[in-house]
Amino acid sequence: MKRFLISALAALVLAASAGAGNAACYADYKAKRDNPLKLHYGVMQLNGACDKGAARGEIAQRLKANGWVLLNVLSVFDESGLNSRKGSAGGYFLRF
Repeated sequence: MKRFLISALAALVLAASAGAGNAACYADYKAKRDNPLKLHYGVMQLNGACDKGAARGEIAQRLKANGWVLLNVLSVFDESGLNSRKGSAGGYFLRF
């Protein structure tokens, strides 16, 4: 009985942590294009790990495919941070 309870508890912990890992993750960033110089602030949904280090690589790659160069990842956040950034990002809100 004791083993069953421990196994059941372990399964619940794993299920809870898997659900938390599926939460949507976003990052806001600054990017540029040259000739002529253009700058933009944007918000992007991340597919990979939800941390700034992983976000840099993912964002840089997606921007590069569209002719942009990543300047900086400002922050990584969940859905609760989307509305406050939508107006500032304008046309670059979830564009890439």
